[in-house]
Amino acid sequence: MLHILHRDEHLIAIDKPPGLLVHRTGLDAGETRFAVQLLRDQIGRTVWPVHRLDKGTSGVLLFALDAATASQLGRAFESGEGMRKTYHAVVRGWPADEGLIDHPLRRLPDDMRTEREEVQEAQTRFATLERYELPLPYGGFPATRCALVELQPLTGRRHQLRRHMKHIAHPIIGDATHGKGPLNRAVAEWLGMQRLWLHASSLALRHPVSGDALALEALRDPDWSRWCQA
Repeated sequence: MLHILHRDEHLIAIDKPPGLLVHRTGLDAGETRFAVQLLRDQIGRTVWPVHRLDKGTSGVLLFALDAATASQLGRAFESGEGMRKTYHAVVRGWPADEGLIDHPLRRLPDDMRTEREEVQEAQTRFATLERYELPLPYGGFPATRCALVELQPLTGRRHQLRRHMKHIAHPIIGDATHGKGPLNRAVAEWLGMQRLWLHASSLALRHPVSGDALALEALRDPDWSRWCQA
């Protein structure tokens, strides 16, 4: 059963576990479980995802309960207007205490869009919360530096956080596409767990129908405590 964070006449939000796809995709044809179908079966009605979380990302995932609300919120998520999204991630190295990543991103191939080569503005704020040094030799260094960061995407581009953290040379640990495979494997062996260390912690927005402020939160699961223990 999916953990439901919020439900009203127009919206429903869940705490998506890591490893669960939002919907069916040809990029992972062998997968048989999807958040859309699981939630539909759980509540007995059709749901429309209004934004994406990567398969490996956990946390707040919002759905609409009607097509009109889905369309309205989908546009809002892409622009980032009127909402505040907060993520937590563990990244390679020790980033600055805080900063703004202002780096345009090329639109990724997507079956739902035709403008595949369009370059879009993209901004992400980050703040470093904790710094770790694992006694794990890597890259000629006697230890491996990692950091817990808070990320706030100001725009809604596909894989924005993963691509932006790679751009500033602090890729998210466990990111098979934008990170370093040998490092990911070494850290996974050290922690005793392989996963993408990215969590959608909170989402604040105006309700598209009532206009009321809506704040959704999902706590990081106990696996994250492995970093402090390590």
